[in-house]
Amino acid sequence: MPLGMLFGILAMMLILSAFFSGSETALMMLNRYRLRHLIKLKHTGAIKAHKLLQRPDRILGLILLGNNFVNNFAASIATVIAIKLYADEESIIAIATGILTIAMLIFSEVTPKTLAAIKPELVAFPAAWIYTPLLKIFYPIVWVVNLIVNLLLRIVGVDVRKSRHDTLNKEELKSIITEAESFMPARYQNMLLGILDLESATVEDIMTPRNEIDGIDLEDSIEDIITQIKTSTHTRLAVYKKSIDRVVGFLHLRKVLVLVNQEDFDKQAIINLLSKPSFIPESTPVHVQMLRFKSEKIRIGLVVDEYGDVQGLVTLDDLLQEIVGELITDDVTARKQSDGSYMVDASITVRELNRIMHWSLPTEGPKTLNGLIIEFMETIPEPGTSIRLHGHPLEIIKREDNSVKLVKFLPGK
Repeated sequence: MPLGMLFGILAMMLILSAFFSGSETALMMLNRYRLRHLIKLKHTGAIKAHKLLQRPDRILGLILLGNNFVNNFAASIATVIAIKLYADEESIIAIATGILTIAMLIFSEVTPKTLAAIKPELVAFPAAWIYTPLLKIFYPIVWVVNLIVNLLLRIVGVDVRKSRHDTLNKEELKSIITEAESFMPARYQNMLLGILDLESATVEDIMTPRNEIDGIDLEDSIEDIITQIKTSTHTRLAVYKKSIDRVVGFLHLRKVLVLVNQEDFDKQAIINLLSKPSFIPESTPVHVQMLRFKSEKIRIGLVVDEYGDVQGLVTLDDLLQEIVGELITDDVTARKQSDGSYMVDASITVRELNRIMHWSLPTEGPKTLNGLIIEFMETIPEPGTSIRLHGHPLEIIKREDNSVKLVKFLPGK
């Protein structure tokens, strides 16, 4: 056989080896979820690639069968060429093997696999057209190889048919959404993450704490009550006697504002307008309470512990905020400073702080940043105190009485 033909065959083997190597990487690198999307769009290459990947053991058997054949054949041709050119050199076969190894490494392995890793669809979809008929032609050989391989894998406890590589758990799905910032606004990311967290969130995680509940004490003078009604920023207020544990009902300010200027307006007029209070166990899941609000057609409730004591207050807006984020776009709970630090209101819930900062502070214990700091330090820190809270450095800026009010999270290094 002429040398020219031998070199041509060798070049063809290198090209085929590059095809097998690159297509193997491309098929394994395909995004399974984008592949399903393309199948819905009737993309024929995607359909064929998906069918091949249903049994990865078969397509890998075919690819490696072809790749090993062309690599060994290329080595044989290179040996024949070397002997024809330099029959008198004793070390020519070793030299030819070394040259062929370098050539195959560059042209048949690294280059095609790098291209396939960067542009898997560009390589995988055309290759799927070729592999589909090849798999039918060489199926008996592939079947025998896979039979032996599957038996070996079963010995170590792996069943190829039951293995699934395209299923995601909740944490993996959250990671995908977090990394998709270039495809969707941050607001929509937070909404999706909020939906995924609904099952693990309870009303205790999102309630307004007891000490922050704004309500009307019927023991106050009627003048003070009228002033409170006129200046309140809320649409509904809890009405109680001396203590929030003795709540009478909820007052809708829209109903009472038209009456406060009347001369005969008194506390009884307020009591007549009250709606029956709704009590919610603190362990109630958020998604369950949303359905309860909808079925009972109410928008507000008091959260109670196992002893019946009021722990906080939750509204329909609080539940919706767990999904859509802050309903007010100007977020005053966490403000970024020019130096990269964040000034954070310590009353912010740990879940909301995690969502804003993309952190993973523990949510099993204290529900607010103030509680988390106090639990971590086992004391109420003074202003100027600096700590590293679960890996995040912060400084206490403001303290009032028995709670932290404002902290500064220092820029991460």
